[in-house]
Amino acid sequence: MTTISTSTLASAGKSGLVVSAHSADFVWRAGGAIAAHVERGFRMKVVCLSFGERGESAKLWRKGADMTVEKVKTARRDEAQRAADILGCEIEFFDLSDYPLRVSDEAMFRLVDVYRELQPAFVLSHSTKDPYNFDHPLAMHVAQEARIIAQAEGHKPGEKVVGAPAVLAFEPHQTEQCEWIPNTFLDITPVWERKLKAIECMAGQEHLWEYYTRVALQRGVQAKRNVGITSIRDIKYAEGFMRMTPTVCEELS
Repeated sequence: MTTISTSTLASAGKSGLVVSAHSADFVWRAGGAIAAHVERGFRMKVVCLSFGERGESAKLWRKGADMTVEKVKTARRDEAQRAADILGCEIEFFDLSDYPLRVSDEAMFRLVDVYRELQPAFVLSHSTKDPYNFDHPLAMHVAQEARIIAQAEGHKPGEKVVGAPAVLAFEPHQTEQCEWIPNTFLDITPVWERKLKAIECMAGQEHLWEYYTRVALQRGVQAKRNVGITSIRDIKYAEGFMRMTPTVCEELS
């Protein structure tokens, strides 16, 4: 179990990538990580594969018969952009549609280009299993496949390849059914208010505001317990992650 303080992030690298299946996922599940790393000087970028216009926007569709896909997309894009501005990150929209999400080779190579240009130290995306939303594990699959392609010397020879950025799965909505077990906690207490403001941009899914506040509090309790009772840090809010790649270290403390 690893607990990471926001005061120890600077040595991890200078950029990070978040691959989000839908335009709100990055806020609920990694908004604290994004804001915390930005505060430490990281360049953070979010790639939204879709706006979640079909399956993640029920409140918008209930507004009336004159609602259209384009209107929903516009609303979702505006929400995500405002949230990204609050968190301090860049955001790129692939607009691949959702329910179902499908990723072409062209979109895959576009993500590879993002890896090559950004050179991230770590990548955050969804759990590898989610029986309630098949768009989510597909996003993680694409994030990992693009990472491998971006490492290949034979893909666009002459470009700088990426190293081996750590891959972590952020928290799904149904942890047990997704077989997601947090083994890394990030203290987001110093940036919680910023994350909350970003959450409140997601007007189309207002029913999740309180839920993800409770999640942050619960993970805060677990993070504080795992950092030990002698810690001088008062952790109240945290985000949990499931590390998908090995950690290479010089000591096991």
